[in-house]
Amino acid sequence: NWGLPPGLDPRDLGELFQSLRLSSEFGLFLQSVTLTGSGPLSLPCPLQVARMELWPGVWTVLLLLFLLLLFLLPTLWFCSPSAKYFFKMAFYNGWILFLAVLAIPVCAVRGRNVENMKILRLMLLHVKYLYGIRVEVRGAHHFPPSQPYVVVSNHQSSLDLLGMMEVLPGRCVPIAKRELLWAGSAGLACWLAGVIFIDRKRTGDAISVMSEVAQTLLTQDVRVWVFPEGTRNHNGSMLPFKRGAFHLAVQAQVPIVPIVMSSYQDFYCKKERRFTSGRCQVRVLPPVPTEGLTPDDVPTLADRVRHSMLTVFREISTDGRGGGDYVKKPGGVAEARL
Repeated sequence: NWGLPPGLDPRDLGELFQSLRLSSEFGLFLQSVTLTGSGPLSLPCPLQVARMELWPGVWTVLLLLFLLLLFLLPTLWFCSPSAKYFFKMAFYNGWILFLAVLAIPVCAVRGRNVENMKILRLMLLHVKYLYGIRVEVRGAHHFPPSQPYVVVSNHQSSLDLLGMMEVLPGRCVPIAKRELLWAGSAGLACWLAGVIFIDRKRTGDAISVMSEVAQTLLTQDVRVWVFPEGTRNHNGSMLPFKRGAFHLAVQAQVPIVPIVMSSYQDFYCKKERRFTSGRCQVRVLPPVPTEGLTPDDVPTLADRVRHSMLTVFREISTDGRGGGDYVKKPGGVAEARL
């Protein structure tokens, strides 16, 4: 289709081109040829014709891909638990990064300050509702009212953030691996909130940081939150505790507050690619004093705290629902337990 004006017979083009070959101004004439009452005749070159044919094809393919995604995504969501798991985890991580972008300008007003952790906590409290996760806190009265202390908690997955934000006391910051500092907007937001970063590969640096933290605990009335397992544990139990948090508490002579989060197995399992709604209980245990203890007492202290936490973890995770309100009897009947 050459876009010929109305009234022009395509067969007349042969005679027209035959006469134009005799003209030395052929090229110029092609650009300016005029038909009476029809305006200039535009004759696109083959490259233009190719482009005209190509672009509708590209947009058509993009439209088809878009429609295909609109069909596939809901299908995968309802038919594939694995796909639903990846969608939920992708949104979880992406949403946290987005919230960090919103928090950064607000936190930057104060600069690096532990009080900025209140802002992060406020912005993250709603996330549990997006996933239908009910977080129940018990024993919050065990937090010492007006003194520094070290919180130690079990570490199961990135979902621990939901339980942490639910029970996080004032002026409390986590100790995190240094790699988190480079996690985009989340790393910057954590730095502004006073999160303490430790390079676990350099033992000397970690010990030096812990010594500084011990002084900060006492001089600035700060609490720290430590995951003594050192890494995430998905096997439904607790890994052996590393002793850095306990050395920190003994050096500063401040109490240790153990916090146990019940198993996520009823609604989350990375190995099975399963992520549904459910309930998690966060239990705050009575503080463990460290006054008068020395570094030689740290191994016994760490084992004692781990044993008490593991006992509570099994208790509140017994029924597989994370609440610990029901303990199964051998006959299968459950009785209330508070």
